[in-house]
Amino acid sequence: MKRHQDTGMGAGPSQRQLRVGEVIRRALSEVLARGDVHDPELNRLSITVGEVRCSPDLKIATAYVLPLGGQGQEEAVSLLARNKSELRRMIGKKVALKFTPDLRFRLDETFDRMDETRRLFNKDDVRRDVDHEDDDFGDDDGADDRS
Repeated sequence: MKRHQDTGMGAGPSQRQLRVGEVIRRALSEVLARGDVHDPELNRLSITVGEVRCSPDLKIATAYVLPLGGQGQEEAVSLLARNKSELRRMIGKKVALKFTPDLRFRLDETFDRMDETRRLFNKDDVRRDVDHEDDDFGDDDGADDRS
């Protein structure tokens, strides 16, 4: 018997996935900040762990990372992938999970998307359109003018 009905709406991650992802993010950030890994190339980098997403079965954790300053992104991901066994072991010691998920590393493109969104909103034609929409809807106070 199914415990959860699939609504087909793609509800997103469960509370458990979110909680485990955040616990792993904190542990991974701490390990990287302290330089506990036995790889001097990785320890010389300052890496931000923006988010960790876990698969529904909690067997795979994908960490979205970005090196400080955005330089050497591909190198950082490859160094993390090269040391994922040691990182997984260290995270396993820090967090109280029955199984420590397999780690995957991807570039965190959130900041790039935010910069692109800001750039788009600052374009003259977009600002003009947004200001024009504010004028159209700004005068209405929600009151019904019918008498």
